[in-house]
Amino acid sequence: MEFESADPSVVKSIKQRVLLNAWLRALRKPRLFPVIGDFQPDGVAEELPDMMGFDVDGEGDSARFVITQEGARLTATYGNDHVDPDKRTNRYLDDAIGPERYARVVPCYRACITRRRPVYSISTVLDNDGKDVCYERLLLPFGRGDRVEQIVGSYKAISIEGGFEIRNLMGVTPKAVPAVAVRAVIDRDFMPAIQHTSGEAVELG
Repeated sequence: MEFESADPSVVKSIKQRVLLNAWLRALRKPRLFPVIGDFQPDGVAEELPDMMGFDVDGEGDSARFVITQEGARLTATYGNDHVDPDKRTNRYLDDAIGPERYARVVPCYRACITRRRPVYSISTVLDNDGKDVCYERLLLPFGRGDRVEQIVGSYKAISIEGGFEIRNLMGVTPKAVPAVAVRAVIDRDFMPAIQHTSGEAVELG
């Protein structure tokens, strides 16, 4: 499955740009990616409902992704709000969302660990009322050495038609199979951000 090479400007969501900038700030050469403890984005508490965390179990095509954190809005988006909150973490992503949905999304996760760079995608789907919704996914890799050990994901849904029904938006039987509009690896014009005295992160490339 093809992924275009892109620079950070490919990310449309302002909130996801903030997360990507925080990832860049945490990156210290000669490391390939940051360690999770150095990732300290501004306003992260407000973003947690739209975020997930994963531990990577294995490598390459055999890797599986253990859910360590699951945002409340994502639980509704994937139709998993019937699952006991205590059982939403410490399970594999493929078990949590089922084989059909997993087959659609796993290429992004595999690209993140094999390319060892942030991966961004946009899919379009219809909500239960037939409104067009764009679903934006940003995956950020973390680890030590040359192996991705954790992934932090941010997931945003937006519609130019205004309010929409988020429940089961990306469920087993969505109103329409999500169509991929963008699938990119962010690996161009790519250097750690520097922190100016004003607090503004500036990307250098």
